[in-house]
Amino acid sequence: MCGIVGYIGNKPVYPILINGLKRLEYRGYDSAGVAILGGEPKIYKRKGKVSELDEFAQGQDVEGTIGMGHTRWATHGEPNDVNAHPHMSQNGHFVLIHNGIIENYARIKRYLEHKGYVFQSETDTEVLVNLIEYVYIRGQVSIEVAVRYALSKVVGAYGLVIASPLMPDTLVAARKGSPLVIGIGDGEYFIASDATPIVEHTKSVIYLNNDNVAIIRRGELSLRTIDNDRLEPEVQTLDLGIGDIDKGGYDHFMLKEIFEQPRSIQDTFRGRVSAKHDDIRLGGLHHVMPKLLAAKRFIIIGCGTSWHAGLLGEYLFEQYARVPVEVEYASEFRYRDPLIFADDIIIAISQSGETADTLAAIQLAKKAGATVLGITNVVGSSIPRETDAGVYTHAGPEIGVASTKAFTAQVTVLTMMALMLGRRNGSLSQKDYELNIQELVQVPDKIERILQHNDLFRDIAARYKDSQNFLYLGRGFFFPVALEGALKLKEISYIHAEGYPAAEMKHGPIALIDENMPVVVIASRDKSYEKIVSNIQEVKARKGIVVAVVTEGDTIIREMADHVMEVPHTEPAMAPLLAVVPLQLLSYHIAVMRGCNVDQPRNLAKSVTVE
Repeated sequence: MCGIVGYIGNKPVYPILINGLKRLEYRGYDSAGVAILGGEPKIYKRKGKVSELDEFAQGQDVEGTIGMGHTRWATHGEPNDVNAHPHMSQNGHFVLIHNGIIENYARIKRYLEHKGYVFQSETDTEVLVNLIEYVYIRGQVSIEVAVRYALSKVVGAYGLVIASPLMPDTLVAARKGSPLVIGIGDGEYFIASDATPIVEHTKSVIYLNNDNVAIIRRGELSLRTIDNDRLEPEVQTLDLGIGDIDKGGYDHFMLKEIFEQPRSIQDTFRGRVSAKHDDIRLGGLHHVMPKLLAAKRFIIIGCGTSWHAGLLGEYLFEQYARVPVEVEYASEFRYRDPLIFADDIIIAISQSGETADTLAAIQLAKKAGATVLGITNVVGSSIPRETDAGVYTHAGPEIGVASTKAFTAQVTVLTMMALMLGRRNGSLSQKDYELNIQELVQVPDKIERILQHNDLFRDIAARYKDSQNFLYLGRGFFFPVALEGALKLKEISYIHAEGYPAAEMKHGPIALIDENMPVVVIASRDKSYEKIVSNIQEVKARKGIVVAVVTEGDTIIREMADHVMEVPHTEPAMAPLLAVVPLQLLSYHIAVMRGCNVDQPRNLAKSVTVE
C-alpha cells in the first residue's frame, strides 16, 4: 500500500527521492519521510502529503547521493510524525523503510523489549529494524547475514529498503509479497515499489521475486535468495513513458483516465482481434485452451472494482460460452475452505497484479491443482508470475485511486474470452461471433461520443452534490454496472451509495425512496427494458428522483425520468462498457464540487498489498 523509493549513484539524491514520492503518492498519502545516507543518517519525516514533507525539508541539510524515501498508508499506528518512515534502530545501526505487514511483530516486540529495546512508534516496521540490529549485534555477523536471518524469522509481507552507517555506500532491498523494482542507470540504481518513479531515469529494470534480497553498491548489484543462493538478475525493458504518468493537462488523473478509455480499450483488443473482425486470439491462453474448453466450472476471484468486472464476466461466460461460473471475493475465498477441483479454471483479476488477498487465493487454488489464469494491468507484477497463463489488459498506468479505465479494460478482456470460448466450444454461431466482435471494435468511438456530453453530466452532478444517499439500480449486465457506479461515488465523494438488482428494490430498499433520494437507473434497451420501466414507475410513484442511463433516442424513459444520460446502441455484451462511463463522470463531478481529493480519497490507496 505504501510507496518506496531509493537511490544510490552520483546525482543529488533529494530531488530524486522527493519527485519519486510524488509519483508514488497514489499508493499512500497520510505521511512521508526521507533518509539521506552516506554518513550519519539525516532523517526528515512529516504527517500529511509529500508536499508538506518537501516544505519541511527546505533549508535542511539534504546533501548526499544515497538515500531512501517512503510515503505511507497507515496499518500499524495512526498517521503522525513518529509513525512515519524511515525508522532507525535503537542504537542507530540501521535505517529501514517498509511496505507490508509483519504479522508476528507483537511477539518479536515483546522479545526485544525483554532484551532492553524501547520503542518510539506503534509500527511493526520499527520492530523489524530493531530485530535486524539485534541479530547483527548479538550474532556478530555481517549486515547482509543479519538482514537475511531476521527476515527468515518474520511472518507476513514486506517490500523494504535497509541501509546502515556501518556500510555507507550500500542499500539492501528485499521483497516478499510486496512489490519492488530496481532500475539500472549509468553507474546508478533506483529502487521503487513500482516503476512510476523510475521511468524518467531509465528503461532497464529488475523485478524482485518473493524471498529475493538485492545488495546494491555503487556501480554493483548482486541478487540472492533469503537462503543466500546466488541469482542471476533478469533485466527487462519498461514499456512506459513519462507522458503516461502525468496529468496531460487534465485537472485530475481520474478525469484523464476516464477520457483515456477509448484508447485503453482499443489497446486492450489491438492485435487480438483479427483484421477482418472475424476472430479473437488471446496468445497468453493458447497453451491452456484445451483445459478451458474441457472445464466444467470457472471461478472468478477479485476485490473491489475487479470483483465487479468478474461479476460481469460471469454473465458474459454463461451467456456466450454456456459454462457455469462462480464469482468470489478473494478475501473470502482464501479463508472459507472452498471446494476446488483439479479441472476448475480460476480467473484472478487485479489491476496492480499485487493484491494480497487475490495472490493468497491463487496459491490456494494452485495447491488444489486447478488451472489459474490472471488478468492484470501491470507487466512484471506478481500475479502473472504466479499463474499458469493469462492476459494483460494494456490499459496503461492508472494513477487515480478510484479505478476507471482498468475496469473497462478488464471487462474488455473478459468479453473477448467469453466470445472466444463460446465460438470454440460451439455455443456461439460464427455470425453472432462476428457481430459481437464488430461491435467491440466500435466501442472506443462510441465512448468518444459519450465523453462529448461531459458538460451535461456536470450539470446533473451540480443538482445532487449535496445528497446524503444514492441508490443505483440495474438488471442483467447492468447490475454489476450499478454496483460499480455506487462504489465510484462512495470512494471519491464520501456519499453513501448502494447498488442493487432493480427487481430487488421491492425487497427492502424501496423503503428508503423519497423526494430526497436520487435513484440512478441503468436502463439501456435490452430484453429487460420493460421491467426496468416498471421499476422506474415504482420509484416515481414514491416521489423519488430518477437519473437514467438510456439508449440514444429513448423517448419512453425520457418522459418519466428527471434526467437522462444517453449512450449509443450496441450489442448486450458491450453495453456495460458504455453505460459505466456516465456514472464515472457523474461521480467525478460530484466529488470535485464537494471539494474532495478525487485522486487520493481518504483512507484508500491504489493497490492493497496487505491484508
